[in-house]
Amino acid sequence: MTNPATTTQQSGAIPAQPGPREVTGVTDSAMPGGKPGPGQVAEAVIPHLGSSVEFGPGQVPGAVIPGAGPSGKPGSRPTVKLREANPDDPPRYAPEWLELREPADAAARAHELLDPLRIRLANLPGKSGVVIHDLGCGTGSMGRWLAPRLDGTQHWILHDRDPYLLHFAAVSSPRSAADGSRVSVETRRGDVARLTPDALQGASLVTASALLDVLTREEVDTLAAACAGAGCPALLTLSVAGRVELTPSHPLDAEIAQAFNDHQRRDGLLGPDAVTAAAEAFSEHGATVRLHPSAWRLGPEQAALTEQWLRGWVGAAVEERPELRAEADVYLTNRLAACAAGELRVTVHHVDLLALSRPAGGAS
Repeated sequence: MTNPATTTQQSGAIPAQPGPREVTGVTDSAMPGGKPGPGQVAEAVIPHLGSSVEFGPGQVPGAVIPGAGPSGKPGSRPTVKLREANPDDPPRYAPEWLELREPADAAARAHELLDPLRIRLANLPGKSGVVIHDLGCGTGSMGRWLAPRLDGTQHWILHDRDPYLLHFAAVSSPRSAADGSRVSVETRRGDVARLTPDALQGASLVTASALLDVLTREEVDTLAAACAGAGCPALLTLSVAGRVELTPSHPLDAEIAQAFNDHQRRDGLLGPDAVTAAAEAFSEHGATVRLHPSAWRLGPEQAALTEQWLRGWVGAAVEERPELRAEADVYLTNRLAACAAGELRVTVHHVDLLALSRPAGGAS
């Protein structure tokens, strides 16, 4: 979120298409620089995605999925180049990591925040449907979770800096709402940390997942101001809370956790302080804020995700505090063995935030 803004591009309405697992063809227009026609999305598949995570060339089982480990640039979200491209192109998030965490994300999100959100959306004046902006959409997991839980016609506007992921978010979007109403999609490429009220004009809702903790305090305030100016609520899920519980416990758990949290705060990013900062920012802009825990609860059934999370968690801690490396290597080896044996359980705490801004024009 701290990179310079890219030019915002609006591709127009995109009809919902089969998801990545249902599509077989690959065309050049699926890649950045391809040119699907208006209202169309080229066929493509997400590399290495299937019913289970596979590993591409140069990767072996047990290796960290690119995007799950510590980032190469201090303070930035973990990313990876998915293909040979211009050196100036931004790095991209690994679809493999996004897919692996999607079931845990879906299980963790706070259903308790949906009823107050539904009430607000149902009371919007003069609306025959809702317009939802999904910020930093990745491969579109937020839309796949939320759209089938809301009634009525929905138009989703997907925002991301990565055209590659925008494409896959569009083709895997849900086709219908909870009551069978139509769901449509469009994409916009740009830096979501620089949104303005004008960019959100006509919005009914802003959503994001795992976004707040990679923003600065200034960027969070910009987001809150944009939502307040547009008079729309925001549902911002799965922000890290800075607390992790591993069972059985280990004497090094707390030290690794603290080093990881410090890593998350590099370059002025909020990391585990994000939810508190966001609640303050939205409240200062007149919104009513509700918070609810949304922890990952990982057991033997989530061993693949736990393994990747462990590697990334310990790797970031060591990147922050290199003097931990010797102890951390032994720690990680033992933790991975316990994970493989089905003996490790991990709770990664997150918090979901619902901010109900005052509707534009002062209506209640």
